[in-house]
Amino acid sequence: MCPPQPVECAPPGPAPTAPGRRRMERAEPGRPDRPAGRSCRPEPAGPGQAQPREQERERGAWPGPRRPTRADMRLRELSLRQDPDLRQELASLARGCDFVLPSRFKKRLKAFQQVQVQTKKEEPLPPASSQSIPTFYFPRGRPQGTVNVDAVIAKIERTFAQFPHERATMEDMGKVAKACGCPLYWKGPLFCGAGGERTGAVSVHKFVAMWRKVLQTCHDAAARFLHLLASPGCPYLVQDDFVPFLQDVVNTHPGLAFLKEASEFHSRYITTVIQRIFYTVNRSWSGRITCAELRRSTFLQNVALLEEEADINQLTEYFSYEHFYVIYCKFWELDTDHDLLIDSQDLARHNDHAISTKMIERIFSGAVTRGRKVQKEGKLSYADFVWFLISEEDKKTPTSIEYWFRCMDLDGDGALSMFELEYFYEEQCRRLDSMAIEALPFEDCLCQMLDLVKPQSEGKITLHDLKKCKLANVFFDTFFNIEKYLDHEQKEQVSLLRESESEGPELSDWEKYAAEEYDILVAEEAAGEPWEDGYEAELSPVDQKLCALRSPLAQRPFFEAPSALGAVELYEYECGDAHLQPS
Repeated sequence: MCPPQPVECAPPGPAPTAPGRRRMERAEPGRPDRPAGRSCRPEPAGPGQAQPREQERERGAWPGPRRPTRADMRLRELSLRQDPDLRQELASLARGCDFVLPSRFKKRLKAFQQVQVQTKKEEPLPPASSQSIPTFYFPRGRPQGTVNVDAVIAKIERTFAQFPHERATMEDMGKVAKACGCPLYWKGPLFCGAGGERTGAVSVHKFVAMWRKVLQTCHDAAARFLHLLASPGCPYLVQDDFVPFLQDVVNTHPGLAFLKEASEFHSRYITTVIQRIFYTVNRSWSGRITCAELRRSTFLQNVALLEEEADINQLTEYFSYEHFYVIYCKFWELDTDHDLLIDSQDLARHNDHAISTKMIERIFSGAVTRGRKVQKEGKLSYADFVWFLISEEDKKTPTSIEYWFRCMDLDGDGALSMFELEYFYEEQCRRLDSMAIEALPFEDCLCQMLDLVKPQSEGKITLHDLKKCKLANVFFDTFFNIEKYLDHEQKEQVSLLRESESEGPELSDWEKYAAEEYDILVAEEAAGEPWEDGYEAELSPVDQKLCALRSPLAQRPFFEAPSALGAVELYEYECGDAHLQPS
């Protein structure tokens, strides 16, 4: 026998490859059993021998399932769509780049698929913590379990049984309001909420159905009042919603009995009260009173006081007739053509041209008005004048501070810069020079105002700074009201602070102004009363009507109240004297 011939091994070194073909000879990480330089392709097995791949699959060493299912394919497609890095590596691998390894791609794909499967398993778990948090938001009031709806409905039905055919008219709604547990002057909203303004009467069934729904859905007075006045489904009140309610107050309140026959002035009084309501209650300046704003205000308390207070002038916050009389007379003096609109020249004559021209221009620029006539025609309506006069005479309230801050904030950035302050102070200096009064330089005035306000940020004054300051009226008057600025200069700051810090039921600046102006108007009207010699001072028909509308409660006792108010026909003077027209 011949001994076996030795097998000649190839010398070390790279094996020759065919031209144009490249071979992957780099060892794969994680596979040390495959040395570099060896082919990764297994040799074909002989007959009767299992393929290596099949053997490894049987042992569980070969990764991946034997046959990929449709779910695996969809998950792989999802992985490629949601992972941009994975897509980029796959594209690089397809182009044959050297720096992308198949094993790295497989590991990244497997890790991404595991994350996707875990995320899907964790999604259906409900948040258990939400069940333990109690409800804290009640837009229609916090529900109260003490309200016995059936007992209230039974009382209402007994009240309706007293009326003919169990139908209540507007005159009967006072008893119905008390049966509902509401203040007396809710009778107008209750009547309109049940549809009584369309038919003239309300049946017991319709009213009970309406009030039962209100009790079940509205759980406090603010939510119920808003539900009765607002349009169906509307979560806020607009100005027109208050008209039926206030018309009922004018018609039935004993303190306004003298105004009943003068229907021409009903709309003026109602307009004034509505503007005062929105001036105080609508803190968002949106023109829409929400339930939260109504709840935070004192309006409903004042509505309840209408029943207890016979003198309407004691309710100075909203309903005072004397306040309306002062506002309307001031507007009448400025409205020379009596078209119920005033322009910038008319407004400049207020208080003997006390307000600067630049501030008048800012008022007519639309910074504090909503009507389009102000921007298009340069006219100010009576409703806008109510806001102006109250803000001008009382600059300490939050709304008045916001009013004048909007006017002085030229660029609308929410802060008053030194440039804006100097812009308004320049005209003050010119007016003081024309009066032969030496004005402070702007730098000195600025130092005084900064010490007064004490702003949080250097170089600007914010709305919060002015609201925190107790002398905001002194700040504003310094820059655009020459008369009040001189009055403040004559007083020491110590006295001003003492006035602002006084405690107790002190009258506001607006209430002091309205009382003083009303006394002046009463004195002027008294000068036109009949003299002892029998001669009367000549008054125009308009002045006669205004004199007659003065509240009888404020007249001197030895003068009789004017009689027969309805006998004066105002429309006779429409052409001659351009008399007041009802809205």
